[in-house]
Amino acid sequence: MIISEDLLLAYGANYETFEVNQTIFYEGNLPKFYFQIVNGIVELNNYHEDGKEFTQNILSDGQSFGESFLFDDKVYPTNATAKSTCKILKLSKNDFFNLLNRNPEVSSKMFRCLADTLYNKYIMLFNIASPDPSSKIKTVMDCLKGSDSEKYSFQVPLTRQQLANLTGLRVETVIRTIKKMHQNNLVRLENRKIFY
Repeated sequence: MIISEDLLLAYGANYETFEVNQTIFYEGNLPKFYFQIVNGIVELNNYHEDGKEFTQNILSDGQSFGESFLFDDKVYPTNATAKSTCKILKLSKNDFFNLLNRNPEVSSKMFRCLADTLYNKYIMLFNIASPDPSSKIKTVMDCLKGSDSEKYSFQVPLTRQQLANLTGLRVETVIRTIKKMHQNNLVRLENRKIFY
């Protein structure tokens, strides 16, 4: 958790439940809330003119989303969609800034989190320009796995379709590439699950 539930509740946050595929906020709306996932999976995405989905990020228990958009007066550049039933703490923008102003340790933690998010965005942006599908998929798995260096210790929590949406690849390319990565001992496949 970035901010403790008790602290969020003390500053006026409310629990809200979102069902599968329910939109939490839309691209083009003005940001008005801080969101923190108590449990569930949230996807940040955009749609191209042809209807093809591009996934910006997939978040789960304890993570926050949309907070960076509260720091200026621009509209959301992405949608947020519940990918499972989600219980989310929602705090108004004014109450969020009040909480940060009165709790410098939380502000510091928030800025570290934003810096980490920005770092991963730079890595992913460079990665998307790569012509090598294996490199694109490996970069996503590296970002998700973090600093754990033990081989095959991390179960990738994404479907092949989600990997395709995150990398800009076709799902067929992801399937072929994952099989090739398995043959080259870069990943292990067990019951259709990917271990990295």
